[in-house]
Amino acid sequence: MIRRNITYILFGMLLLFLTPVATVRADIYKYQDKNGVIHFTNTRPSVRKKFKVYIKEPRPKKNRVFSTTRYDKIITKAAERHGLLFSLIKSVISVESNFNPQAVSKKGARGLMQIMPENFRTLAITDPFDAHQNIMGGTLYLKRMIKRYEGQLTWALAAYNAGPDAVDRYGGIPPFQETQEYVKRVLKSLLRYQKSGTV
Repeated sequence: MIRRNITYILFGMLLLFLTPVATVRADIYKYQDKNGVIHFTNTRPSVRKKFKVYIKEPRPKKNRVFSTTRYDKIITKAAERHGLLFSLIKSVISVESNFNPQAVSKKGARGLMQIMPENFRTLAITDPFDAHQNIMGGTLYLKRMIKRYEGQLTWALAAYNAGPDAVDRYGGIPPFQETQEYVKRVLKSLLRYQKSGTV
């Protein structure tokens, strides 16, 4: 009987793996009858007492949509304080974090403007997830990059993404696909905001 039960279990598991993906995107239920035979189904059973959840499929996470105007007042203050365009700061935020104040990159960059921990001290940031600190610090860093490269915005944006050492080493935008795409995306966002009347 034990061998028979194992056979049914293995057969049931085999069915699970061989069944097309489209049909197994649901919870799997298990039921053992009075003869010791184990039954599997991916259809929610009508008799809940007999069947129990055997495999719980992870529910897909919904992509959270963040407000694109929530931080406009802080961006305005940062633009006035550091002499940069509102639309430029907003474009960087849009590309860096998509307005998610809790964003953390694989490399450890944090917050709205994705600031690296090693820059916190020089930018007076104690809490990178505080919107005001992050935007003010990120704008200051961007201003420093623009000043460093004498107003060459594309170089400054490349330095914001890949670091100034990389820009200095290559004498311009580094040949990194990520950085090149980053510069294009920020400029595209900048043009979009300017066309919409966002200064």
